Amino acid sequence: MSDRQILQAMSGLMAGMFVSILAGTVVANALPRIIADLGASQSSYTWVVTAELLAMTATVPLWGKLADLYNQKLLLQISLGLFVVGSLLAGFSQEVGLLIFSRVAQGIGAGGLTALAQVVMAAIIPPRRLGKYAGIFGAVFAIGTVAGPLIGGVLVDTSWLGWRWCFYIGVPFALLAIVLLQRTLKLPDLRREAKIDYLGAFLIVAGVCALLVWVSLAGNSFDWASWQTAALTGGGLLLLVAAVFVESRVAEPIIPLGIFRNRTVSLTTVASLFVGLAMFGGTVFLSQYFQISLGKSPTVAGLMSLPMILGLLVSSTVAGQIISKTGRWKAYLVAGAFTMTAGLGLLATIDTDTHFGLTSVYMAVMGVGVGMLMQNLVLAAQNDVQATELGAATSVLSFFRSLGGTIGTSVLGAILANRVASEMTKGLADAGVPGGGGAAGHGAVPDMATLPGPIREIVEHAYGVATGELFLIATPFAALALLCVLFVKEKPLKTTSGMQRLAEEAEEAEGALGPDGSDGAVRAGDTGPSRAAADASA
Repeated sequence: MSDRQILQAMSGLMAGMFVSILAGTVVANALPRIIADLGASQSSYTWVVTAELLAMTATVPLWGKLADLYNQKLLLQISLGLFVVGSLLAGFSQEVGLLIFSRVAQGIGAGGLTALAQVVMAAIIPPRRLGKYAGIFGAVFAIGTVAGPLIGGVLVDTSWLGWRWCFYIGVPFALLAIVLLQRTLKLPDLRREAKIDYLGAFLIVAGVCALLVWVSLAGNSFDWASWQTAALTGGGLLLLVAAVFVESRVAEPIIPLGIFRNRTVSLTTVASLFVGLAMFGGTVFLSQYFQISLGKSPTVAGLMSLPMILGLLVSSTVAGQIISKTGRWKAYLVAGAFTMTAGLGLLATIDTDTHFGLTSVYMAVMGVGVGMLMQNLVLAAQNDVQATELGAATSVLSFFRSLGGTIGTSVLGAILANRVASEMTKGLADAGVPGGGGAAGHGAVPDMATLPGPIREIVEHAYGVATGELFLIATPFAALALLCVLFVKEKPLKTTSGMQRLAEEAEEAEGALGPDGSDGAVRAGDTGPSRAAADASA
């Protein structure tokens, strides 16, 4: 494909990726208003957030496996359709039960988009040329992640729009993506006979959901040391052990355990987990820091995140272009991991009195690091696996990054709540109000506009100190990601796309196994491998 054809095909992928990221971030500043309007409880607040994260994280490996078996363009359009249905249901919701159900539909669709967009990119673009396009995707990811709360804040603050438009706003992008994909994305139909491992899929989803429910609710709905913790962690781990047992014995596992014998895949997977823990776990609370500790509106809080967006945008784009020209990529992984660690360490020094100019520099440093690291981890893994495992390898990295983000957000959120409560108790006691910090203990976010001056200063100080401490806790996880990246072996980037490699592997399998293809390594259904190769070449 020419650069023009690739950019045309990517237009639909980028619109779909933007939609999937927007789904999880745009409601961040709107949730208090949504819950109040629907008359729901604090536990419902938690589930509106958790439902989408659970569905997205748990289904990413399933979408990745389906991408190795069925038409990827059709799967992309199905995931976009699920997102549209979920968004419309959420926007029209009159009670919180329907809203939570709609968030599950949104999450399943977002999981498909998260996994499939990168799989399709690897299918149509050779790794040697993938760097510059991956940089563009990294920029889209950054904009969706950080601009989502800004867009949500503007919608909530605009009286004639309101919170329902936080869900409606993604629908036009999703419909546009479906149309663009239909018109611009041309993929050969390389179907092959296969059996889907339904038992393995169930065990993986059930085990992951049990653990994610635990990290999402522990510290809020129940104590970390409780029977609920024992039941959810024990049950989740047993389900995952059973999943490993099943996956090691079926012919078509959802997650082929053999890919973890590949050193590059294993190291980039662990690094992606730590990136999710450090990046999402730390940055998700920046908007709250700006609003509570610095007293800014939701819209202004979103604008204050722009330095991080710009840092990520510039670094991912520039690094991608250089990688495509030189074919060298490991230096950018190492530099990105080091810079991200440094940025988080700098952010660990912030408090209520930190000048915003200094905070902006710290955010930009972290954004530059994430931009060089995140997408290129996927590039390294895709370059080092067989074409038949592109979907599985890509989805595994996306899954562990999302899993790390979910765990980081939940655990650091609980630490934030406890730290804020203790700081407020101490501050109020020093001000002569003993026991006054109890209000902070139930995790409610205070309405700063209603607080008297002295109390407001205590709350601002508490959130400033607690936010800096979160970044201090996140920094070692970024350092672990750097350690993993140091041991990744740099290999030359392949110059053939995933579809070309699949066709070549099909030809090799046909020559090695004979016309019957008895072990089913790479078959193209009724058309045969040679026909698949011809289609791919065409």
